[in-house]
Amino acid sequence: MLRKLLMATTLCLAAFPALALDYNLGGIKIQSPWSRATAASAPSGIAYLTIVNNGASDRLVKTSTDVSRTAELHTHLMDGQVMRMRHVPEIEVAGGAETKLAPGGLHVMLIGLKGPLKEGASFPLTLTFERAGTVTVEVQVLGIAAKAPGAASPAPTMDVKHKGH
Repeated sequence: MLRKLLMATTLCLAAFPALALDYNLGGIKIQSPWSRATAASAPSGIAYLTIVNNGASDRLVKTSTDVSRTAELHTHLMDGQVMRMRHVPEIEVAGGAETKLAPGGLHVMLIGLKGPLKEGASFPLTLTFERAGTVTVEVQVLGIAAKAPGAASPAPTMDVKHKGH
């Protein structure tokens, strides 16, 4: 009986996606950082998130993670009839506005993956803002075909202290 109960509980927990956190850094809130799972041989991956800035204008100027050789800020641009990804040196984060890093637009490119990103796992991503400072968020790895995190309820919030830069 106990064995059946444990098995049923495990199956129920596996059916729920990982709980995403929101992160506060002064007037900046980082919402639902996520990525897609990658194939075992994939050389790169992508991370997405939403930045809500309730303070003065700022800029996201740097990202880093231990799951890849480098993490760069990128965007998608039309080059004739072809959509191409391009490195950008920074991402403007207007005061009183929301900036989305999402499929088809701005994103964090994870170049030189050290291993595959596996569905259900998570990894740390450090974001450095010109004014607000530095915060490390936990990126949830969703399925390989995920379009966005499917939050059924508001995500809990984690306040972090300004680390400066």
